[in-house]
This record gives sequence, structure tokens and C-alpha cells, in this order.
Amino acid sequence: MNPETVVTILCGLAILVGVAGTIIPVLPGSLLIGLSLLAWAIWGGAGTTGWVVFGIGLVFVLAGMAASAVLTGRKLKQHSIPSRSVVAGLVLGVVGMFIIPVVGLFVGFAAGLLLSELHRTRVFGTAVASSWAALTATGLGMMVEFGLGCLAASTWVIGLWVAAAA
Repeated sequence: MNPETVVTILCGLAILVGVAGTIIPVLPGSLLIGLSLLAWAIWGGAGTTGWVVFGIGLVFVLAGMAASAVLTGRKLKQHSIPSRSVVAGLVLGVVGMFIIPVVGLFVGFAAGLLLSELHRTRVFGTAVASSWAALTATGLGMMVEFGLGCLAASTWVIGLWVAAAA
């Protein structure tokens, strides 16, 4: 097996982990996809095709990261949800990940967010409404980033075919 093949396989695995990481917050996401595309362009032996794939893929990666941040941030700002509520959700999400396998991250995040909002607002109905708004905003941002990460990964696969045909 030549070095270019090894690089291609490793980059493919890293891109797969990166796509999963856009949905599973404990894994590296879009950044890993972008770095993998760069590594493939440099060491993958695809020449110009590698750099074209990197450029197009990077546009998708950056668009996904920006859209996720903007969509989530805008919704959180609309509902006046402070950053500390999101941080509380993240902390309990990490704790939940170790307590409840598979779904603990999501359950912990929702519980932490709700508890923080309940502490802030002192009204259960308001805390539930603001927590739901934050969860939907976060979910929407993750789905957009996931979709654009999949487009970047698809660009890489098409680049593989083009490089193999050349």
C-alpha cells in the first residue's frame, strides 16, 4: 500500500468522524473535516484535484460553522437566553454522557438547560418555553452544519473518483 492510499484512507475516516461530530458534540466536527481535506490535498497525491476539493469543501465547512453559530445565536438572543444556561446544559450533558449511555449527552443537556432557566426565571412554564427554544435552535444549527458537512464529504468522494480517473 503506497503512502497516498494510507493518507486517503485516514482522511476518509477522519472526515467520517467529523461528519458524526457535527451531531455528537463530544467528537470533533467541521474543523476535523476541513483539516482532513487539507491533509488530503497536501499528501493525498491528487494534485490539482485535491486543492479544488479542499477549496470547495472548505466553503461548505465554513458555511456550516457560520450558519450554525448565527442560527443558534440569533434564536438564543431572541429569547434572551444567557450563555450560562447553555454552559450549564453542556456541563450536565457531559455528566449525563457517563451516566446514561448513548442518549445521556442529550438528556443531560436538556436537563441542565431547563434547571438553569428555572433558576433564572423562577417560573416553570417560562423555563420550559425558553429551554425548548434553545433546544430547537441548537438542533437546527446542528442539522444545518451536518448537512453542509455531508456536502463537504460528498465533494471529497467526488474528488476521489476524479483523481482515480485521471
